[in-house]
Amino acid sequence: MASASHRRPRPARKRRTALLATAVVAAVGLVVCLVVALRPGGQPDTVRTAAAPDASSRPSARTTAGEPAPAGKTKPAEGKSSAASPSRTAAPATPSARPSPVATPRSPARPASGTAPLAGRIEPGVTYRGVATHYDAADGDGACSYGPSPDLMVAAMNHTDYETSAACGAYLLVRAANGASVTVRVTNECPLPCAPGQLDLSKEAFAKLAGLSAGRIPVSWSLLSPGTSDTISIRYKTGSSRHWCGVQALGHRNPLARLEIRTGGGWQRLTRTEYNYFLSPDGTGCGGPLRLTDIHGQRLTVDGVTVRPDVVQPTRVQFARVT
Repeated sequence: MASASHRRPRPARKRRTALLATAVVAAVGLVVCLVVALRPGGQPDTVRTAAAPDASSRPSARTTAGEPAPAGKTKPAEGKSSAASPSRTAAPATPSARPSPVATPRSPARPASGTAPLAGRIEPGVTYRGVATHYDAADGDGACSYGPSPDLMVAAMNHTDYETSAACGAYLLVRAANGASVTVRVTNECPLPCAPGQLDLSKEAFAKLAGLSAGRIPVSWSLLSPGTSDTISIRYKTGSSRHWCGVQALGHRNPLARLEIRTGGGWQRLTRTEYNYFLSPDGTGCGGPLRLTDIHGQRLTVDGVTVRPDVVQPTRVQFARVT
């Protein structure tokens, strides 16, 4: 009995300890609540963060591939993510800082003519300025592959304006500052460093403008469509056959823009070379009808010219004079 009465108070101490622990926890919780309630703003941090604007919740200015592009904005290229370059897709479209070479005028001295839709760098009705030098033209032959010239009033066109032989056969009126002038035909190319606008004249032509000792003089020049009673001739290049041929037109009044051959499907344009022949690498059209077009769009059809290499074959046609 004594041992039993000695063990009886222990459960009472356990209950008091549990009650004390509960009171301590409650007191700590009350202190925490008071601290939170009395902080600046009177709200927990989580509430203030939720009330602040979030950059991620703003509407995106980027355009997605599945939506139409807003006015004044550029739609990303198909297959590319708009998120990869948001500044480009959201920015208004503006003209490129580098204009297309095609849309840029070649120079202020070369306005669009409108009278020669197939003209290259050299256009009718335009006066070009540059310098004239002189060279020994020998018999007048040159890069245009015309052969000996009937006279030596010839010129070599600078590399840029030569334009892969597009200037070959052009007639030019050249004027010096002293008022003297001469008409020349382009039969050659003046390689770099001959500058755009420069003409290298035969000594005979240069002497019409100034003494040869001058060496280099300022000139102006323009394209002519001269009066002539001559007709155009055709020549096939050495080595031409029905399997490969090069074709050349000689004696044309106006610069030649195109040479075409007839095929089963119509007319096929041939590629022009720097030595002024038009090539048919697979022989298509060799010995058949030809169609010539000048820079003004005039067309001439030539029949009956057979493949006879290195033989000049006259025709009965000529481009009309353009004034």
